[in-house]
Amino acid sequence: MTEARPPARTVSLAELLADALGRGADGLPEVRVTGIAQDAARVRPGNVFVARVGQRRDGHDFVADAVARGAACIVGTRDGVPGLAVPYVHVDDDRFATSALAAAFHGHPSRDLIVIGVTGTDGKTTTANVLHHLLQGREARPRASLLSTAMERIGAEGHPPELHFTTPEATEVHAHLAAARDAGVRWAVVEASSHAASLQRLAHVKFDLMAWTNLTPEHLDHHGSLEAYRDAKAGLVRQAAGAVLNRDDPHFAAFADAAVGRITSYAIDGDADLRAEDVVAGPEGLSFDLVTRGGRRRAELPMVGRFNVANALAALAAAHRLGVPWETALERLADFPGVPGRMQLVATEPFTVVVDFAHTPAGLAKALAALRPRDGRRLIVVLGAPGERDPANRTGLGAAAIRGADLAIFTEDDARSEDLERILAALVAGAAEVGGVEGRDYRVVSDRRSAMALALASARPGDVVLLAGKGHERTLERGSGAVPWDEAAEARAALAALAAHADRADRAPEGHPGGAGA
Repeated sequence: MTEARPPARTVSLAELLADALGRGADGLPEVRVTGIAQDAARVRPGNVFVARVGQRRDGHDFVADAVARGAACIVGTRDGVPGLAVPYVHVDDDRFATSALAAAFHGHPSRDLIVIGVTGTDGKTTTANVLHHLLQGREARPRASLLSTAMERIGAEGHPPELHFTTPEATEVHAHLAAARDAGVRWAVVEASSHAASLQRLAHVKFDLMAWTNLTPEHLDHHGSLEAYRDAKAGLVRQAAGAVLNRDDPHFAAFADAAVGRITSYAIDGDADLRAEDVVAGPEGLSFDLVTRGGRRRAELPMVGRFNVANALAALAAAHRLGVPWETALERLADFPGVPGRMQLVATEPFTVVVDFAHTPAGLAKALAALRPRDGRRLIVVLGAPGERDPANRTGLGAAAIRGADLAIFTEDDARSEDLERILAALVAGAAEVGGVEGRDYRVVSDRRSAMALALASARPGDVVLLAGKGHERTLERGSGAVPWDEAAEARAALAALAAHADRADRAPEGHPGGAGA
């Protein structure tokens, strides 16, 4: 029997609480802390368990379980827990305390890195992935890390995230930054969401630069208003020592006012420090003139969608601010391998199939506009709307689908605990508001796999099929629980089944069911 390996890092409880919370050591036992946990089921011996009080659950209900699993200390907003065998530390804000404890336990890793945040409603993930690629380059040794919705990387090595969070909890954020620091990384790129800002997940991350992509209505169920949502995003810009901002966006002035350091602006349509001119958008990629104060250079990006030019500008601006020469950055941009689930080409024959994460009305409208065939061929979209997310987006998604596509198929997308039929009804209501007619402009198919099969069976040679909403995600969250899901793999399987069916029909003898005489 092999011995259990000790945790890679430990700190004394007294030192941790002093560093994170400014607490003295009076009455504290001499124990070594092995980590910070917020989920009692994930507590390991020596962990500090933060009994957070959420909207649905109170972590104090799981304190006994955490102690049984070996928790060395409990942190929470109560005055204490009767009969507790380990110390209980009171805090006023359990989310802020979680962030402080995670940062302190890992030795404040963001202080040893150059950390670049990427925020905005749409384009965060693509911008963050492009920026990581520009910084990492072709180096074998780790130079840059990435923490994003679609991928987590230390150097060139990476894996998809486990959960459907744009920015993970503070415990995971600082663990990632510590791993990057320990691997010798210089730059850390972190996709930063407004949820993460308002929920204190990034409160103790030292940002050297924040890139902002755009602002459109989203997460208003969480923030309460567009102004509050904007302020949460602007707070992230305020948290950084410098900023890269989109001058084309109508909210530019508010973000420029929030910036505390030097601003680099970028634009496609307006005047800025970086501009894109002579944009050419084709089925194989994008090209444009990068115009800076120092001259004009041709840029190539192997991605589809004109809106990705803006994402590339943001990444180029940030990389140049960090010391990457223009020529080097453009060389690296030209061999960018793409982002899983972001305008991901699955097939080009006999029709085009694209997987994209577009899940907001504005994002869907951009994706559909980018994919619209120029020769009169049809554009078909499969989409749903997630449960337990801003319900105001649902009618907007339905309307955007009708405006931008020739046929929309409404289906499931992470309904979670909500009633799927109510979500689908909201999509249908949005479609009807702009004149959509069922059977002509849209269909409703509750099962996503069946909806995809219908879309592909409806496509004709030269058409474009967009599978929107799931993107890179690896689960489909239903009321009965999460099931494994890979949108691109599902699309390939459906295409293979469709081709096999067509082949069987072609080979069926005359007069046989499925043959020419059927």
